[in-house]
Amino acid sequence: METLPMPLESLSAQHGGLDEFRITAPREIAAMLKQFQDGNVLLNLNGSNGAMLSTTLWSLDPARSQLSFSADAGAPVTQRLIECDEAVAVGYLDSIKVQFDVQGLVLVRGVGGSAISARMPRELFRFQRRNAFRVRPLLRSSPVARVRHPAIAEMQLALRVIDVSIGGCALFLPEDVPPIQPGMVMHQVQLDLDADTRIVANLRLQHATVLNPEAKGARMGCEFVQLGADGERTLQRFIDQTQKRRRLMSLD
Repeated sequence: METLPMPLESLSAQHGGLDEFRITAPREIAAMLKQFQDGNVLLNLNGSNGAMLSTTLWSLDPARSQLSFSADAGAPVTQRLIECDEAVAVGYLDSIKVQFDVQGLVLVRGVGGSAISARMPRELFRFQRRNAFRVRPLLRSSPVARVRHPAIAEMQLALRVIDVSIGGCALFLPEDVPPIQPGMVMHQVQLDLDADTRIVANLRLQHATVLNPEAKGARMGCEFVQLGADGERTLQRFIDQTQKRRRLMSLD
């Protein structure tokens, strides 16, 4: 997830207008927001003063046109965000980027915790994050990413590779590992995709999705940072070979 949302004017210029990405039907807006709530998917709230809070959608009340986000009332970033009264929310549902304005931010304190209340958005925008074809590596190859935790230098991790494309990959982060914040860059990650394919690259965490409780972990969506021509060729060859192998397996 990017640290700052792209202005809608820039997105409009990039995509030749926004009408095809705009959702205004209240029922559709509520359904998409419920996906964030049910999946406990991270959202970034970006204030005009530079405050950015990574949070989750706590409650959704379409009848009253209200929603609320989890928040720590004592955190300085929460106070800075409330001062703005409005923010831009950005989150990801798989390969779809969702962006919308939230207005009327109010900090609500309760017995069970605190939350930021706001009005339901009147419109939201959904953009395809990338068109690159993604493949799931064959399980027998035991694909793994060897990475140093960006916030804990002495912590070395071996994370399972869930899927990969020419633009990025998804890694599984076990629940007992300290979380990695969206926007952080993991340097010199060694991706061992199979016995013949090893790539060393920098990865930027775009978003993290909490999986079902049985999975005991989260899916981290990452993008490659300046992969380089050699890395892209190696990765494209791996993707092509994996597609061919899966097609052959489906014929057996």
